[in-house]
Amino acid sequence: MELFDVCDAEGNPTGETVDRETAHREGVRHRTAHVWIVREHDGRTQVLLQKRSMNKDSFPGQLDTSSAGHIPAGSEPRESAVRELKEELGIEAAEEELEYAGQFVIRYEKEFHGRMFRDNEVASVFILGKPVRAEDVKIQEEELESVGWYDLEETVRACERRDPAYCVPIGGLKVLVDKLAGERAQ
Repeated sequence: MELFDVCDAEGNPTGETVDRETAHREGVRHRTAHVWIVREHDGRTQVLLQKRSMNKDSFPGQLDTSSAGHIPAGSEPRESAVRELKEELGIEAAEEELEYAGQFVIRYEKEFHGRMFRDNEVASVFILGKPVRAEDVKIQEEELESVGWYDLEETVRACERRDPAYCVPIGGLKVLVDKLAGERAQ
């Protein structure tokens, strides 16, 4: 059974835990870690997006953040981000290769596979600071179908207009865009 730390609005664990099913059935706040893999290509910023497996309990078959996952009870965001990169994409990374970009909140209710799914998460966002080639990625087939490079600006526009091909959280994209803009301004 997967257990998560229940957290406050800032993402701090409260000392309580909740199992995955209860968290999503009742909308109990918990934490996730999101990693963006970014590259510059032909003068444009691109992000690696994953296409979620049709078997996922939420947003099956849609394009999502490079790598993301729940933070197990007792774990920290950065270590969970490293673990998710390895599990989902086969990418080995050290914690110091992940640059913290910020936090955002995910909150929604939606029906998938005939069941209500309630999400209430505080997500920590990281950017992987080393080059990755899509052809070197080894996907976890239970979790995702494929990965590919997508133009960042086009991805933002698609998510803002709620293109059904995407489930990328707009809050996570905003954290990424703000962080990249801040770095370029320096």
